[in-house]
Amino acid sequence: MRRIKNNHRLKFVILVFGLGLVIFAVGGLVSPVGASSVPVPVQNPVLAQNISPDNTACLTCHSQPGLTKTLPSGEILSLTIDSSHFSESAHKDIACTDCHTDIGSFPHPDLKAQTIRDFSMQMYPICQKCHQDQFNKTLDSVHMKAVEAGNTNAAICTDCHNPHSQPVITDSSGALLPAARLSIPEICARCHSAIYNAYIQSVHGAALTQQGNTDVPTCIDCHGVHNIADPTTTAFRLQSPLLCAKCHTNPAIMDKYGISTQVLNTYVADFHGTTVTLFEKQSPDQPTNKPVCFDCHGVHDIKRVDDPVYGLQMKQNLLLVCQRCHPSANLNFPDAWMSHYIPSPTHDSIVYFVNLFYKFFIPAVIGSMGIYVISDIVRRLINRRKGVNHA
Repeated sequence: MRRIKNNHRLKFVILVFGLGLVIFAVGGLVSPVGASSVPVPVQNPVLAQNISPDNTACLTCHSQPGLTKTLPSGEILSLTIDSSHFSESAHKDIACTDCHTDIGSFPHPDLKAQTIRDFSMQMYPICQKCHQDQFNKTLDSVHMKAVEAGNTNAAICTDCHNPHSQPVITDSSGALLPAARLSIPEICARCHSAIYNAYIQSVHGAALTQQGNTDVPTCIDCHGVHNIADPTTTAFRLQSPLLCAKCHTNPAIMDKYGISTQVLNTYVADFHGTTVTLFEKQSPDQPTNKPVCFDCHGVHDIKRVDDPVYGLQMKQNLLLVCQRCHPSANLNFPDAWMSHYIPSPTHDSIVYFVNLFYKFFIPAVIGSMGIYVISDIVRRLINRRKGVNHA
């Protein structure tokens, strides 16, 4: 009898336990009236304790389309992560909780951000955990100075690098990949669309965006990457010829296109360049009205010199440029400039032969005078030893 009673008790316990599981499962599938249409994951007893560092638990919910959070400002913050993009990103081996350090369990704590921008401003300092060198460079950049001045719309890390889909942009040596160079102007265009529109029409931008030519400069070649300086300063203006010279004095690039590599030498040898160089070395914080490269060629809208409409090889176009500083210049005024080419028998031949003459004439004159002075000194010493009186 005792064994039969025990069997009945065991069956009763099993029945109650089974009914409990059914009720729990049904309760989890039925949403209360008025609940959000966004799918809400069922609380998992495992997740309630800890979130796995391998991102599987996070992506189980956050890969669902349409997962959002309404912020106090009324803005809708998307919480959906494209797992296919994340799995191919540079951060694929980084645990979610390494960046979202305040989220270690489920349910998550409420967001403290009032707006979407507040959320970005709270999150971007986490980048320095892995990217300390790059983060430190941004601290002196024009963007971060604007942020410190109260402009929260200035670019921060996550405006340029989407942490959930950031592709690998460098090779094993640290060099920028061609695909990354092609995408740089589009990234900058998110904030600087007007400049981007001018750039893609320029000789540089058209070659990059239309022909895929990565020899030409992109935004970061002139402005830097993380340490972007203020381009409106006197220091930036005085140093700008050296920026242009990085490419235009490089034979490996210029020889492909038949462009002179003497642009910097001819500029510095010219009155304009000599004056700018002196200012750069002696008074880097003092402005000068002498032209630098972009005063004549443009900034983001640089055209080919042989462009039939805007090119500086067209005499009338060059005159208009000269008249910006020399309003009384006439049509013959540009003829005094030899462009950025060294004089040769075929290019500015008169200047070439005059220079050649002086290369021989000046050493000959100075050498003759030197020989005369030395011989006179020797003669006087000899006469003195002989006791000859010159009086």
